[in-house]
Amino acid sequence: YMEHAFPRDELDPLHCRGRGPDRRDPSNLNINDVLGNYSLTLIDALDTLAVMGNSSEFQKAVKLVIDTVSFDKDSTVQVFEATIRVLGSLLSAHIIITDTKQPFGDMTIKDYDNELLHLAHDLAVRLLPAFENTKTGIPYPRVNLKKGVPPDSHNETCTAGAGSLLVEFGILSRLLGDSTFEWVARRAVKALWSLRSNNTGLLGNVVNIQTGHWVGKQSGLGAGSDSFYEYLLKSYILFGEKEDLDMFNAAYQNIQNHLRRGREACNEGEGDPPLYVNVNMYTGQLMNTWIDSLQAFFPGLQVLIGDVEDAICLHAFYYAIWKRYGALPERYNWQLQAPDVPFYPLRPELVESTYLLYQATKNPFYLHVGMDILQSLEKYTKAKCGYATLHHVVEKTKEDRMESFFLSETCKYLYLLFDEENPVHKSGNKFMFTTEGHIVSVDGRFRNSLWDDVLPGQEDSAEKTKPTELKAANFSSNCNRVPDERRYLLPLKSNYMRQIDRMVGLI
Repeated sequence: YMEHAFPRDELDPLHCRGRGPDRRDPSNLNINDVLGNYSLTLIDALDTLAVMGNSSEFQKAVKLVIDTVSFDKDSTVQVFEATIRVLGSLLSAHIIITDTKQPFGDMTIKDYDNELLHLAHDLAVRLLPAFENTKTGIPYPRVNLKKGVPPDSHNETCTAGAGSLLVEFGILSRLLGDSTFEWVARRAVKALWSLRSNNTGLLGNVVNIQTGHWVGKQSGLGAGSDSFYEYLLKSYILFGEKEDLDMFNAAYQNIQNHLRRGREACNEGEGDPPLYVNVNMYTGQLMNTWIDSLQAFFPGLQVLIGDVEDAICLHAFYYAIWKRYGALPERYNWQLQAPDVPFYPLRPELVESTYLLYQATKNPFYLHVGMDILQSLEKYTKAKCGYATLHHVVEKTKEDRMESFFLSETCKYLYLLFDEENPVHKSGNKFMFTTEGHIVSVDGRFRNSLWDDVLPGQEDSAEKTKPTELKAANFSSNCNRVPDERRYLLPLKSNYMRQIDRMVGLI
């Protein structure tokens, strides 16, 4: 990337050149939502360099960001993508630089004067217009970094896009002592939460930000919904606000009640393997027979709440699809046993869940899965000067694109899976990953707000809970029930493994 693409946003790995926003076609949202003409890949990969212990390259990259990056651009970007990829990475790198313990080696920057925090603040201020002039408090999906919300802006946004800003905005607010950012993000989460179905408790995937009317009534765990649930839990872990945990527990209960199909227990009993499907938010009726690759994050989230058994089963299903194609198709139709949308843009979700399951169980099976994924990436996606999106997982044709999350997440989680001695595992610090894989230390300063004005609906600061009180609703099991002997066997009984392999057409 540095050799062929910098200062452009992304590397085109087949033609060895850089790529920025598509100025000729503003409607090309696949590109323009993400690429803001601000050296995206450099910023997104900052903490990957730190986690890998490469202090000289980390320091060089940070100085380059400080010296060359500006957000004063005529670029219209998606608020969600700018938040998780850019804002999150700037905050993560700032926290790493200013950490007195320096767990990753000396990542300090000479004469550092909080420049990354100031850059993060500047970007967040440019994103704030998205939260203005909406009747519900749910933000507009896109904003122009110079001019605010475009005049032709849509009034529709997805649940994940509007409801997954709380971790980054909350960290920024607490570092600055300015409640504004956390307040608008939290207001959006509560607005979405208030629109859930009275019947099922589920949320849809697309909402009108002016009327609060659900335009997309699909409730699932994949695209459009995924990180909304992830951030309810992660906001609680980081900030200790009990209402976040209450929302998460209620959401998890409703997901188990309405989205989960198959036998009750993962590793015992009769029936089909557990699977989470897409349903109508009002009725709980099945809406389609596909799942998407983003849903592969969910086993990792289940690990964080201690529902390890269920995580093992869902992960095995996604891994079986990977084994069949050497990649995860963007959408897979479990009824037809075939991809519905056949491309694979180097996504990290399966690797992330593999890493977290290995940390929870220490079962060497997950090292084997990681090796399998690594070898597939080398075999099918390696290109002339990078790694390329697979255009078609069956035909193995390539597309000339390497998204920034490949370096910020896919590579980071693979590296951490195999690096048992990494400070993330050994330093005694507690770390959490954002939805874009940016590492944040879980420490006391994020559990205290520095302001007195009350956030909406949070009347009593005594409502904080200790991190040890984390309990999720309705699991089939928890961490304490993974006995030692299980750690040296396959995590799933072989007859259930074969059942899943049959389910995806492997045997």
